[in-house]
Amino acid sequence: MATVFFAASCAPAQPTGGIAPPVSSSAHDTTGMDLVPAGFGTLRQDEVAIRLQPPGLVVRLLPLEEGLIRLLTPDSYRALRDLQQSASRRVAELSQRFGGRQLSLWLVSFYGVEPDIRFSPMDVIITSTGRDFRPVDVIALSSGFGEQRLKQRETQSAIFVFDGEIDLDQPLVVRFLNEQNAFWEQALPRIERERALVRARSLRAPTP
Repeated sequence: MATVFFAASCAPAQPTGGIAPPVSSSAHDTTGMDLVPAGFGTLRQDEVAIRLQPPGLVVRLLPLEEGLIRLLTPDSYRALRDLQQSASRRVAELSQRFGGRQLSLWLVSFYGVEPDIRFSPMDVIITSTGRDFRPVDVIALSSGFGEQRLKQRETQSAIFVFDGEIDLDQPLVVRFLNEQNAFWEQALPRIERERALVRARSLRAPTP
C-alpha cells in the first residue's frame, strides 16, 4: 500500500474518458469543494501533496477529499478512491462516535532518510481557519506502521482521520515537530485552474 502515494503520482494523464464515480454525486464534498466529473483530471499527486522534512525523515500529506482527488490523473483517482473505500467502515464508526460529524481523510507517509528514526503520528497538526487539528484516528496501511520506527529508505503510511472542519478551499499550514509548510496557499490557484479545465474536458468528451 505504501507505494500508492508515490507510484500513482507518476501515472500519465489520460483525460479522454470519464470514470463513473463510485458514489452518488452531490454539489459539494465534505470540504465545500465543488465536485467535477471523475476521470478527466491531469494533476499529479506531487503537485498537491504537502511535504515536510524534519531531521532524519520526510513526511508527505495528501488530502483524500473527493473534490480534490477527482482533479488527479485517472490512475491516481482510482487508487486513492480505493483507499477511501478501504477505510469507509472505520470512518463511519468514528463519525457515529462524534455525533455524525464529517471527517477529513489524509494519506500520510513517513520516509526514513537516516537509519532507525522514530516518529509520532499524533505530532502531525493541521492549522485551518485559525484552528489546530490533530488526528482523531490513524488507519495503518503498512504492516510496521504501529512500531513508529523507520529504517533508512523505508516508507510507512497510513490514512489520518481529522475533524471534517478542515477547509481545503482556504490556505492551511501543516506542522510536524519544528517543521511547518504553508504550501497549500500556492496549490490553491493550480487546483482552481484544473477544476475549470476538468469541466471543459468533460463537456468535450463524446457521449457514450
